[in-house]
Amino acid sequence: MKEHNNKSSAIPRRISQTLLNALKGGVVPRVGLPYITVGRRKEMEALLHDAEIISEGGASFRMVIGKYGSGKSFLLQTLRNYAMDRNFVVVDADLSPERRLYGNNGQGLATYRELIKNLSVKTRPEGGALPMVLDKWIDSVQTETVQTSNTSPEDPLFSQEVEQKIIAIIRSMQELVHGFDFARLLTMYYRAFIEGDDALKSKVLKWFRGEYGTKTEAKQELGVNVIITDDDWYDYLKLFAFFFRQAGYKGMMVFVDELVNIYKIPNSIARQYNYEKILSIYNDALQGKAQYVGIIMSGTPQCIEDTRRGIYSYEALRSRLQDGKFTQQGLQDMRAPVLRLQPLTAEEMMVLTEKLADIHAGLYNYERRLTDTDLLDFIKIEFGRIGAEANITPREVIRDFIEVLDILYQNPGTDIRTLLDSESFDYARPEQENREIDPQFAKFTL
Repeated sequence: MKEHNNKSSAIPRRISQTLLNALKGGVVPRVGLPYITVGRRKEMEALLHDAEIISEGGASFRMVIGKYGSGKSFLLQTLRNYAMDRNFVVVDADLSPERRLYGNNGQGLATYRELIKNLSVKTRPEGGALPMVLDKWIDSVQTETVQTSNTSPEDPLFSQEVEQKIIAIIRSMQELVHGFDFARLLTMYYRAFIEGDDALKSKVLKWFRGEYGTKTEAKQELGVNVIITDDDWYDYLKLFAFFFRQAGYKGMMVFVDELVNIYKIPNSIARQYNYEKILSIYNDALQGKAQYVGIIMSGTPQCIEDTRRGIYSYEALRSRLQDGKFTQQGLQDMRAPVLRLQPLTAEEMMVLTEKLADIHAGLYNYERRLTDTDLLDFIKIEFGRIGAEANITPREVIRDFIEVLDILYQNPGTDIRTLLDSESFDYARPEQENREIDPQFAKFTL
């Protein structure tokens, strides 16, 4: 095969492999998203506007709605990467039967632990960044002290000046809910850092991660009478957001996916407690009680709009989140708390398949054989096979297309026409052949 020289050859092979493996498996990759991003411009602009408000001391709450495979997780992951590039701290978690927003058996705390475990920054995007952020904060205060005072690190007064700056930062947090205890633990961490006491640092990190099960255990190891619990974990997230701003970051973005797992809770009272937690978070953000934090949750239309079990079954949330009287198809209010993901258009799908074809050819070092006509035929058949444009999802098209690319590469004697003419597509083709071209494809006619 010929050597492949197009623009996709600039993509590192490990990223190309990760992209294709993840997409074929139906999951969102954590790397390489800019190479395959298409559409969603309005949604991204709206969410990035929120990020600007957060960096100025505000807070935001958004809920992203879309059916399975529509690109919710892809959008959140893309925003996550953008936020890190813009010097935000990001945390993310998928809800599950064991992880909820509220629970009396540790389910809420389990969500907090997952969020902190996945805490990421630009230089540590894979998670587990809390120790690095804390150490970097102390280093930055030491550097600032050297630059703004006449003392050097060897000077006996240096540590005192650094501690005064640390205390000044910490004191600003003490008026917040649980701020005194949080500040006390930060002070412990600083002193452990200075003294090289790794054991104490580990214990403080354990507390920050919400891993102390009882107050007695925390009292014995750290001398504090408080621990993070199911009831107050969100208060500590807000404290972290405020602290990260003092530590030199723009703020914190919190991503919570798979709200459907709240919808699936069989006990109606337990569901209502979780919806009450959402209401509390929503009110905090919109009433100005939170600073430097953005909350983005996502779920399917059913888990949100079902008035019997979904979020809209909780009247206080339904009245706040449901669409206004003037919202309609094509005229969505991008400043509303709920963003509804519209299906990608045929044109956007066409661009996406072209990007994937280039990435595949670059990874396996061959000249791309698929023409624009081939890509158009594939998209037309996929749209016809799945049904209406409103029913098609990127996940379905992507998985089918990568399968086609893999088969063609592994079987050089086969061409795409053979695959498109196979029985797998037979039930869609006769109808398509006997009707006029759908208007949405007319502009692609070559």
